[in-house]
Amino acid sequence: MTRESTGPEVDPRLLEILVCPVTKTDLEYDRDRNELVSRAAGLAFPVRDGVPIMLVDEARALEDDEP
Repeated sequence: MTRESTGPEVDPRLLEILVCPVTKTDLEYDRDRNELVSRAAGLAFPVRDGVPIMLVDEARALEDDEP
């Protein structure tokens, strides 16, 4: 498994206003994988150099067994 850049984390203020582009629901920040997770959509959006990449084409589908 490849891991995204371990650059700067996402600004906490940005996390408060970002929503899933598919479902418009809240996102969870997974620091270990450096991703923003949408449980409702079953997608994880990468964060590169502190910038969330909120494109569905760039998102990873969540596995059924992911917490």
